Amino acid sequence: MKNDRPIVQALKKFVANEPQSLHVPGHKNGLLSNLPNEIKRALTYDVTELPGLDDFHQPEEAILQAEQLLAAAYGANRSFFLVNGSTVGNLAMIYATCQKGDTVLVQRNAHKSIFHALELVGVNPVYIAPKWHTESQTAGCIELAVLKQAVTSYPNAKAAIFTYPTYYGVTVNDLAEQIEICHKYNIPVLVDEAHGAHLTVTEKLPASALDLGADIVVQSAHKTLPAMTMASFLHIKSTLVSEQRVNHYLRMLQSSSPSYLLLASLDDARSYVANYTEMDYAYLMEKRQQFIESVTASTELQIVEVNDTLKLLIRAPGYTGFQLKEALEKMHVYVELADANQVLIILPLLKHGDNYSFADLRIRMKEALILLKDMPGNAEMNEDRNFEMTAITKPEYSFGEIELAEKEWLPYMRAIGRIAASTIIPYPPGIPLLVLGEKITVAKLSQLEELLAIGAMFQGEHRLQEKLIQVIK
Repeated sequence: MKNDRPIVQALKKFVANEPQSLHVPGHKNGLLSNLPNEIKRALTYDVTELPGLDDFHQPEEAILQAEQLLAAAYGANRSFFLVNGSTVGNLAMIYATCQKGDTVLVQRNAHKSIFHALELVGVNPVYIAPKWHTESQTAGCIELAVLKQAVTSYPNAKAAIFTYPTYYGVTVNDLAEQIEICHKYNIPVLVDEAHGAHLTVTEKLPASALDLGADIVVQSAHKTLPAMTMASFLHIKSTLVSEQRVNHYLRMLQSSSPSYLLLASLDDARSYVANYTEMDYAYLMEKRQQFIESVTASTELQIVEVNDTLKLLIRAPGYTGFQLKEALEKMHVYVELADANQVLIILPLLKHGDNYSFADLRIRMKEALILLKDMPGNAEMNEDRNFEMTAITKPEYSFGEIELAEKEWLPYMRAIGRIAASTIIPYPPGIPLLVLGEKITVAKLSQLEELLAIGAMFQGEHRLQEKLIQVIK
Protein backbone atom coordinates (compact mmCIF):
# COMPACT_ATOMS: atom_id res chain seq x y z
CA MET A 1 0.00 0.00 0.00
CA LYS A 2 2.90 2.39 0.68
CA ASN A 3 3.78 2.07 -3.02
CA ASP A 4 0.40 3.57 -3.96
CA ARG A 5 0.28 7.17 -5.15
CA PRO A 6 -3.47 7.84 -5.27
CA ILE A 7 -3.28 11.38 -6.65
CA VAL A 8 -0.69 10.51 -9.27
CA GLN A 9 -2.71 7.48 -10.32
CA ALA A 10 -5.96 9.47 -10.52
CA LEU A 11 -4.29 12.12 -12.69
CA LYS A 12 -2.80 9.52 -15.05
CA LYS A 13 -6.18 7.86 -15.42
CA PHE A 14 -7.87 11.20 -16.11
CA VAL A 15 -5.32 12.32 -18.72
CA ALA A 16 -5.40 8.93 -20.47
CA ASN A 17 -8.98 9.67 -21.58
CA GLU A 18 -7.75 12.69 -23.61
CA PRO A 19 -10.22 15.08 -21.94
CA GLN A 20 -11.54 18.22 -23.63
CA SER A 21 -11.18 21.29 -21.40
CA LEU A 22 -14.18 23.60 -21.17
CA HIS A 23 -13.15 24.67 -17.66
CA VAL A 24 -10.33 26.54 -15.92
CA PRO A 25 -7.35 26.87 -16.20
CA GLY A 26 -7.30 28.96 -19.33
CA HIS A 27 -4.25 27.35 -20.93
CA LYS A 28 -6.59 24.45 -21.98
CA ASN A 29 -4.32 21.49 -21.19
CA GLY A 30 -1.34 23.54 -22.36
CA LEU A 31 -2.75 24.21 -25.84
CA LEU A 32 -2.59 28.02 -25.53
CA SER A 33 0.66 28.15 -23.58
CA ASN A 34 3.84 29.60 -25.06
CA LEU A 35 6.00 28.23 -22.30
CA PRO A 36 9.02 26.05 -23.21
CA ASN A 37 7.89 22.61 -24.39
CA GLU A 38 9.36 20.91 -21.32
CA ILE A 39 7.01 22.92 -19.10
CA LYS A 40 4.12 22.93 -21.54
CA ARG A 41 3.92 19.12 -21.50
CA ALA A 42 3.33 19.17 -17.76
CA LEU A 43 0.30 21.44 -18.17
CA THR A 44 -1.73 18.43 -19.30
CA TYR A 45 -1.81 17.54 -15.59
CA ASP A 46 -2.48 21.10 -14.42
CA VAL A 47 -6.20 20.62 -13.98
CA THR A 48 -8.86 21.57 -11.44
CA GLU A 49 -11.32 19.68 -9.20
CA LEU A 50 -13.03 17.39 -11.73
CA PRO A 51 -14.80 14.01 -11.43
CA GLY A 52 -12.29 11.39 -10.35
CA LEU A 53 -9.79 13.97 -9.02
CA ASP A 54 -11.43 14.67 -5.63
CA ASP A 55 -11.90 18.01 -3.84
CA PHE A 56 -8.87 19.41 -1.99
CA HIS A 57 -10.92 21.21 0.67
CA GLN A 58 -13.40 18.36 1.18
CA PRO A 59 -11.42 15.24 0.24
CA GLU A 60 -13.23 11.92 -0.02
CA GLU A 61 -11.31 10.02 -2.69
CA ALA A 62 -7.72 10.17 -3.99
CA ILE A 63 -6.62 13.19 -1.92
CA LEU A 64 -8.10 11.69 1.27
CA GLN A 65 -6.36 8.37 0.58
CA ALA A 66 -3.05 10.15 -0.09
CA GLU A 67 -3.30 12.18 3.14
CA GLN A 68 -4.10 9.00 5.10
CA LEU A 69 -0.98 7.37 3.65
CA LEU A 70 0.95 10.50 4.64
CA ALA A 71 -0.27 10.28 8.25
CA ALA A 72 0.70 6.59 8.37
CA ALA A 73 4.18 7.31 6.98
CA TYR A 74 4.89 9.96 9.63
CA GLY A 75 2.97 8.45 12.56
CA ALA A 76 0.48 11.34 12.78
CA ASN A 77 -3.14 11.25 13.86
CA ARG A 78 -3.94 13.40 10.86
CA SER A 79 -1.88 14.96 8.09
CA PHE A 80 -2.60 17.57 5.45
CA PHE A 81 -1.06 18.48 2.12
CA LEU A 82 -0.14 22.17 1.85
CA VAL A 83 -0.01 23.88 -1.54
CA ASN A 84 0.89 27.33 -0.16
CA GLY A 85 4.19 26.28 1.40
CA SER A 86 5.07 25.86 5.06
CA THR A 87 4.09 29.50 5.47
CA VAL A 88 0.39 28.59 5.35
CA GLY A 89 0.96 25.72 7.78
CA ASN A 90 2.65 28.07 10.25
CA LEU A 91 -0.21 30.55 9.91
CA ALA A 92 -2.87 27.87 10.37
CA MET A 93 -1.32 26.24 13.44
CA ILE A 94 -1.04 29.59 15.22
CA TYR A 95 -4.54 30.72 14.25
CA ALA A 96 -5.90 27.34 15.42
CA THR A 97 -4.33 27.53 18.88
CA CYS A 98 -4.12 31.24 19.75
CA GLN A 99 -6.34 34.30 19.95
CA LYS A 100 -5.68 38.02 20.09
CA GLY A 101 -3.99 38.99 23.35
CA ASP A 102 -2.78 35.47 24.21
CA THR A 103 0.74 34.99 25.50
CA VAL A 104 2.83 32.75 23.23
CA LEU A 105 6.37 31.44 23.80
CA VAL A 106 8.45 31.72 20.62
CA GLN A 107 11.95 30.58 19.75
CA ARG A 108 13.67 33.84 18.74
CA ASN A 109 15.36 32.49 15.59
CA ALA A 110 12.06 31.56 13.98
CA HIS A 111 11.27 32.06 10.30
CA LYS A 112 9.62 35.30 9.21
CA SER A 113 6.34 33.43 8.52
CA ILE A 114 6.06 32.72 12.27
CA PHE A 115 6.48 36.41 13.09
CA HIS A 116 3.94 37.32 10.43
CA ALA A 117 1.45 34.88 11.98
CA LEU A 118 2.02 36.32 15.47
CA GLU A 119 1.32 39.81 14.12
CA LEU A 120 -1.77 38.75 12.16
CA VAL A 121 -3.32 36.94 15.13
CA GLY A 122 -2.34 39.76 17.51
CA VAL A 123 -0.76 37.66 20.25
CA ASN A 124 1.71 38.83 22.89
CA PRO A 125 4.94 36.99 22.11
CA VAL A 126 7.59 36.09 24.65
CA TYR A 127 10.85 35.46 22.81
CA ILE A 128 13.20 32.72 24.00
CA ALA A 129 16.75 33.15 22.74
CA PRO A 130 18.55 30.10 21.36
CA LYS A 131 22.00 29.08 22.49
CA TRP A 132 24.80 30.14 20.15
CA HIS A 133 26.06 27.09 18.25
CA THR A 134 29.81 27.49 18.07
CA GLU A 135 30.54 24.76 15.52
CA SER A 136 28.24 26.23 12.89
CA GLN A 137 28.67 29.83 14.09
CA THR A 138 24.90 30.27 14.03
CA ALA A 139 21.96 30.62 16.41
CA GLY A 140 21.07 27.12 17.56
CA CYS A 141 18.27 25.72 19.70
CA ILE A 142 16.67 26.63 23.03
CA GLU A 143 18.35 25.38 26.21
CA LEU A 144 16.27 23.28 28.58
CA ALA A 145 16.95 25.51 31.60
CA VAL A 146 15.87 28.63 29.72
CA LEU A 147 12.66 26.96 28.55
CA LYS A 148 11.87 25.88 32.12
CA GLN A 149 12.31 29.49 33.23
CA ALA A 150 10.02 30.75 30.46
CA VAL A 151 7.28 28.19 31.11
CA THR A 152 7.24 28.79 34.87
CA SER A 153 7.23 32.57 34.29
CA TYR A 154 4.37 32.33 31.78
CA PRO A 155 2.40 29.20 32.77
CA ASN A 156 -0.74 30.43 31.03
CA ALA A 157 0.91 30.62 27.61
CA LYS A 158 -1.38 29.30 24.87
CA ALA A 159 1.40 27.80 22.74
CA ALA A 160 5.14 27.25 22.51
CA ILE A 161 6.64 27.59 19.03
CA PHE A 162 9.91 25.89 18.18
CA THR A 163 12.12 25.79 15.09
CA TYR A 164 13.70 22.35 14.62
CA PRO A 165 16.07 21.64 12.98
CA THR A 166 17.44 25.12 12.39
CA TYR A 167 18.00 26.27 8.82
CA TYR A 168 21.62 25.17 9.26
CA GLY A 169 20.71 21.64 10.35
CA VAL A 170 21.32 22.07 14.09
CA THR A 171 19.19 20.04 16.51
CA VAL A 172 19.04 19.54 20.29
CA ASN A 173 19.14 16.29 22.25
CA ASP A 174 16.54 17.15 24.90
CA LEU A 175 13.63 18.32 22.72
CA ALA A 176 11.40 15.52 24.05
CA GLU A 177 12.00 16.77 27.59
CA GLN A 178 11.29 20.35 26.53
CA ILE A 179 8.00 19.27 24.95
CA GLU A 180 7.11 17.35 28.11
CA ILE A 181 7.67 20.46 30.24
CA CYS A 182 5.29 22.46 28.03
CA HIS A 183 2.68 19.70 28.19
CA LYS A 184 2.90 19.68 31.98
CA TYR A 185 1.37 23.16 31.81
CA ASN A 186 -1.06 22.16 29.01
CA ILE A 187 0.87 24.30 26.54
CA PRO A 188 0.69 22.81 23.03
CA VAL A 189 3.99 22.65 21.15
CA LEU A 190 3.96 23.87 17.55
CA VAL A 191 7.07 23.10 15.51
CA ASP A 192 8.26 24.69 12.30
CA GLU A 193 10.14 21.65 10.99
CA ALA A 194 10.47 23.07 7.49
CA HIS A 195 13.90 21.50 7.07
CA GLY A 196 13.03 18.12 8.58
CA ALA A 197 10.63 16.31 6.23
CA HIS A 198 13.33 13.65 5.66
CA LEU A 199 14.12 12.95 9.32
CA THR A 200 11.77 9.98 9.48
CA VAL A 201 13.60 7.92 6.83
CA THR A 202 16.11 6.45 9.32
CA GLU A 203 16.78 6.34 13.05
CA LYS A 204 20.35 7.44 12.27
CA LEU A 205 19.05 10.98 11.66
CA PRO A 206 17.76 13.16 14.50
CA ALA A 207 14.19 12.26 15.41
CA SER A 208 11.32 14.33 14.04
CA ALA A 209 9.64 16.61 16.59
CA LEU A 210 6.42 14.69 15.88
CA ASP A 211 8.03 11.50 17.21
CA LEU A 212 9.27 13.44 20.25
CA GLY A 213 5.78 14.54 21.28
CA ALA A 214 5.06 17.80 19.42
CA ASP A 215 1.39 18.60 18.83
CA ILE A 216 1.65 20.12 15.35
CA VAL A 217 4.60 19.85 12.97
CA VAL A 218 4.89 21.69 9.64
CA GLN A 219 7.41 20.43 7.07
CA SER A 220 8.56 21.81 3.72
CA ALA A 221 8.58 18.65 1.62
CA HIS A 222 10.22 20.65 -1.17
CA LYS A 223 13.30 21.50 0.89
CA THR A 224 14.75 18.01 1.37
CA LEU A 225 12.41 15.62 -0.48
CA PRO A 226 11.87 15.32 -4.25
CA ALA A 227 8.89 17.69 -4.24
CA MET A 228 8.06 20.87 -6.13
CA THR A 229 8.57 24.30 -4.59
CA MET A 230 5.75 25.25 -2.15
CA ALA A 231 4.79 21.60 -1.58
CA SER A 232 4.57 21.03 2.21
CA PHE A 233 3.06 18.84 4.93
CA LEU A 234 1.25 19.54 8.21
CA HIS A 235 0.95 16.79 10.84
CA ILE A 236 -1.15 16.68 14.02
CA LYS A 237 -0.61 14.27 16.91
CA SER A 238 -2.20 15.85 19.96
CA THR A 239 -4.83 15.83 22.66
CA LEU A 240 -4.37 19.59 23.19
CA VAL A 241 -5.09 20.79 19.66
CA SER A 242 -8.34 20.57 17.71
CA GLU A 243 -7.90 18.94 14.30
CA GLN A 244 -11.15 20.61 13.24
CA ARG A 245 -9.78 24.09 13.99
CA VAL A 246 -6.59 23.41 12.06
CA ASN A 247 -8.64 22.13 9.12
CA HIS A 248 -10.92 25.17 9.39
CA TYR A 249 -8.04 27.64 9.08
CA LEU A 250 -6.35 25.66 6.32
CA ARG A 251 -9.56 25.90 4.31
CA MET A 252 -9.58 29.66 4.85
CA LEU A 253 -5.90 30.29 4.20
CA GLN A 254 -5.08 27.88 1.38
CA SER A 255 -5.92 28.57 -2.24
CA SER A 256 -9.40 27.59 -3.41
CA SER A 257 -7.71 26.63 -6.72
CA PRO A 258 -5.05 24.16 -5.60
CA SER A 259 -2.35 23.06 -8.04
CA TYR A 260 -2.72 19.37 -8.91
CA LEU A 261 0.90 19.39 -10.00
CA LEU A 262 1.83 20.28 -6.41
CA LEU A 263 -0.58 17.70 -5.00
CA ALA A 264 0.88 14.99 -7.25
CA SER A 265 4.36 16.09 -6.21
CA LEU A 266 3.41 15.75 -2.52
CA ASP A 267 1.90 12.32 -3.14
CA ASP A 268 5.11 11.26 -4.86
CA ALA A 269 7.35 12.70 -2.12
CA ARG A 270 5.37 10.81 0.55
CA SER A 271 5.89 7.61 -1.43
CA TYR A 272 9.62 8.38 -1.65
CA VAL A 273 9.84 8.64 2.15
CA ALA A 274 7.69 5.56 2.77
CA ASN A 275 9.92 3.44 0.53
CA TYR A 276 13.30 4.78 1.67
CA THR A 277 15.46 2.01 3.15
CA GLU A 278 18.50 1.68 5.39
CA MET A 279 20.40 0.51 2.31
CA ASP A 280 19.48 3.78 0.62
CA TYR A 281 20.76 5.80 3.58
CA ALA A 282 24.01 3.81 3.76
CA TYR A 283 24.56 4.54 0.06
CA LEU A 284 23.91 8.26 0.64
CA MET A 285 26.36 8.36 3.54
CA GLU A 286 29.04 6.61 1.50
CA LYS A 287 28.71 9.11 -1.34
CA ARG A 288 28.62 11.99 1.14
CA GLN A 289 31.82 10.86 2.86
CA GLN A 290 33.60 10.43 -0.46
CA PHE A 291 32.58 13.95 -1.44
CA ILE A 292 33.80 15.47 1.85
CA GLU A 293 37.14 13.65 1.66
CA SER A 294 37.72 14.56 -1.99
CA VAL A 295 36.97 18.27 -1.45
CA THR A 296 39.07 18.65 1.68
CA ALA A 297 41.96 16.67 0.17
CA SER A 298 42.09 18.59 -3.12
CA THR A 299 41.24 22.14 -1.94
CA GLU A 300 41.76 24.49 0.98
CA LEU A 301 38.03 24.52 1.65
CA GLN A 302 36.85 23.50 5.10
CA ILE A 303 33.68 21.44 5.58
CA VAL A 304 31.74 21.59 8.84
CA GLU A 305 29.26 18.80 9.56
CA VAL A 306 26.09 19.36 11.62
CA ASN A 307 23.36 17.13 13.11
CA ASP A 308 21.42 16.86 9.86
CA THR A 309 23.60 14.91 7.43
CA LEU A 310 21.98 16.55 4.39
CA LYS A 311 23.46 19.89 5.46
CA LEU A 312 27.12 20.82 5.07
CA LEU A 313 28.79 24.16 5.80
CA ILE A 314 31.71 25.09 3.54
CA ARG A 315 34.26 27.74 4.44
CA ALA A 316 37.13 29.33 2.54
CA PRO A 317 39.65 30.62 5.12
CA GLY A 318 40.29 34.33 4.66
CA TYR A 319 37.07 34.95 2.73
CA THR A 320 33.44 35.53 3.59
CA GLY A 321 30.69 33.12 2.69
CA PHE A 322 29.31 35.79 0.32
CA GLN A 323 32.61 35.85 -1.58
CA LEU A 324 32.69 32.05 -1.76
CA LYS A 325 29.09 32.03 -3.01
CA GLU A 326 29.97 34.56 -5.73
CA ALA A 327 32.96 32.48 -6.88
CA LEU A 328 30.90 29.28 -6.94
CA GLU A 329 28.16 30.95 -8.98
CA LYS A 330 30.74 31.92 -11.62
CA MET A 331 31.24 28.18 -12.02
CA HIS A 332 27.43 27.67 -12.10
CA VAL A 333 27.33 26.08 -8.67
CA TYR A 334 24.43 27.45 -6.60
CA VAL A 335 24.34 27.01 -2.83
CA GLU A 336 21.40 27.39 -0.45
CA LEU A 337 22.71 30.50 1.31
CA ALA A 338 25.78 32.40 2.39
CA ASP A 339 26.63 34.22 5.60
CA ALA A 340 29.66 35.97 6.99
CA ASN A 341 31.60 32.76 7.53
CA GLN A 342 30.38 30.12 5.11
CA VAL A 343 27.98 28.79 2.53
CA LEU A 344 25.33 26.21 3.31
CA ILE A 345 24.72 23.34 0.89
CA ILE A 346 21.88 20.82 0.96
CA LEU A 347 22.74 17.36 -0.35
CA PRO A 348 20.19 15.24 -2.24
CA LEU A 349 18.42 12.44 -0.34
CA LEU A 350 19.85 9.81 -2.67
CA LYS A 351 18.56 6.26 -2.97
CA HIS A 352 20.78 3.28 -3.69
CA GLY A 353 22.14 3.49 -7.22
CA ASP A 354 21.24 7.13 -7.83
CA ASN A 355 23.93 9.01 -9.72
CA TYR A 356 24.74 12.56 -8.62
CA SER A 357 27.57 14.56 -10.18
CA PHE A 358 29.78 14.80 -7.10
CA ALA A 359 32.96 14.47 -9.20
CA ASP A 360 32.00 17.39 -11.45
CA LEU A 361 30.94 19.39 -8.39
CA ARG A 362 34.35 18.88 -6.78
CA ILE A 363 36.11 20.05 -9.96
CA ARG A 364 33.97 23.19 -10.15
CA MET A 365 34.54 23.95 -6.48
CA LYS A 366 38.27 23.65 -7.01
CA GLU A 367 38.08 26.09 -9.94
CA ALA A 368 35.91 28.46 -7.90
CA LEU A 369 38.60 28.53 -5.23
CA ILE A 370 41.11 29.69 -7.85
CA LEU A 371 38.74 32.52 -8.83
CA LEU A 372 38.26 33.38 -5.16
CA LYS A 373 41.96 34.03 -4.71
CA ASP A 374 41.68 36.96 -7.12
CA MET A 375 39.32 38.67 -4.68
CA PRO A 376 40.54 40.79 -1.72
CA GLY A 377 40.48 38.71 1.45
CA ASN A 378 38.34 39.30 4.52
CA ALA A 379 40.17 37.18 7.05
CA GLU A 380 38.58 38.91 10.01
CA MET A 381 35.15 37.65 8.95
CA ASN A 382 36.11 34.06 9.81
CA GLU A 383 36.90 34.79 13.44
CA ASP A 384 34.71 33.08 16.01
CA ARG A 385 31.74 35.15 17.06
CA ASN A 386 29.10 34.79 19.69
CA PHE A 387 25.84 36.63 19.21
CA GLU A 388 24.25 35.51 22.45
CA MET A 389 20.98 37.31 23.21
CA THR A 390 19.06 37.99 26.40
CA ALA A 391 17.47 34.68 27.32
CA ILE A 392 13.82 35.76 27.64
CA THR A 393 12.41 39.01 26.29
CA LYS A 394 9.05 40.64 25.57
CA PRO A 395 8.46 43.38 23.02
CA GLU A 396 8.09 46.81 24.58
CA TYR A 397 4.94 47.46 22.51
CA SER A 398 2.14 45.23 21.26
CA PHE A 399 1.54 44.82 17.54
CA GLY A 400 -1.58 47.01 17.82
CA GLU A 401 0.30 49.77 19.62
CA ILE A 402 3.06 49.70 17.01
CA GLU A 403 0.53 50.03 14.21
CA LEU A 404 -0.93 53.18 15.78
CA ALA A 405 2.32 54.69 17.03
CA GLU A 406 4.10 57.58 15.34
CA LYS A 407 7.35 56.49 13.73
CA GLU A 408 10.54 58.08 12.49
CA TRP A 409 13.67 57.14 10.53
CA LEU A 410 17.01 57.31 12.34
CA PRO A 411 20.61 56.52 11.41
CA TYR A 412 20.90 53.00 12.76
CA MET A 413 23.97 53.78 14.89
CA ARG A 414 21.88 56.36 16.79
CA ALA A 415 19.07 53.89 17.45
CA ILE A 416 20.54 52.13 20.50
CA GLY A 417 17.84 51.73 23.13
CA ARG A 418 15.04 52.73 20.76
CA ILE A 419 12.11 50.50 19.82
CA ALA A 420 12.07 48.89 16.36
CA ALA A 421 9.03 49.94 14.32
CA SER A 422 9.73 47.57 11.45
CA THR A 423 11.20 44.13 11.00
CA ILE A 424 14.61 43.72 9.35
CA ILE A 425 15.30 40.28 7.92
CA PRO A 426 18.63 39.07 6.47
CA TYR A 427 17.48 36.79 3.63
CA PRO A 428 18.26 34.01 3.37
CA PRO A 429 17.72 32.50 5.89
CA GLY A 430 14.68 34.66 6.67
CA ILE A 431 15.27 34.88 10.42
CA PRO A 432 14.59 38.46 11.61
CA LEU A 433 17.47 40.43 13.06
CA LEU A 434 15.13 43.12 14.40
CA VAL A 435 11.50 42.40 15.25
CA LEU A 436 8.61 44.83 15.66
CA GLY A 437 8.48 46.23 19.18
CA GLU A 438 11.91 45.00 20.29
CA LYS A 439 14.44 47.25 21.98
CA ILE A 440 17.46 47.82 19.73
CA THR A 441 20.70 46.71 21.40
CA VAL A 442 24.38 47.32 20.72
CA ALA A 443 24.78 43.62 19.82
CA LYS A 444 21.98 43.81 17.24
CA LEU A 445 23.42 46.95 15.63
CA SER A 446 26.91 45.43 15.54
CA GLN A 447 25.51 42.40 13.76
CA LEU A 448 23.60 44.63 11.34
CA GLU A 449 26.70 46.69 10.55
CA GLU A 450 28.73 43.55 9.92
CA LEU A 451 26.11 42.09 7.59
CA LEU A 452 25.89 45.36 5.65
CA ALA A 453 29.67 45.51 5.32
CA ILE A 454 29.84 42.12 3.66
CA GLY A 455 26.95 42.65 1.28
CA ALA A 456 24.09 40.74 2.91
CA MET A 457 20.60 41.10 1.43
CA PHE A 458 17.68 42.28 3.59
CA GLN A 459 13.90 42.05 3.47
CA GLY A 460 11.43 44.10 5.48
CA GLU A 461 10.71 47.81 5.65
CA HIS A 462 14.06 49.55 5.79
CA ARG A 463 16.27 52.21 4.22
CA LEU A 464 19.57 50.54 4.95
CA GLN A 465 21.14 51.90 1.76
CA GLU A 466 20.81 55.26 3.52
CA LYS A 467 21.90 53.72 6.86
CA LEU A 468 18.41 54.43 8.27
CA ILE A 469 16.03 52.23 10.24
CA GLN A 470 12.49 52.91 11.47
CA VAL A 471 11.80 53.33 15.18
CA ILE A 472 8.92 54.41 17.44
CA LYS A 473 9.04 58.19 17.79
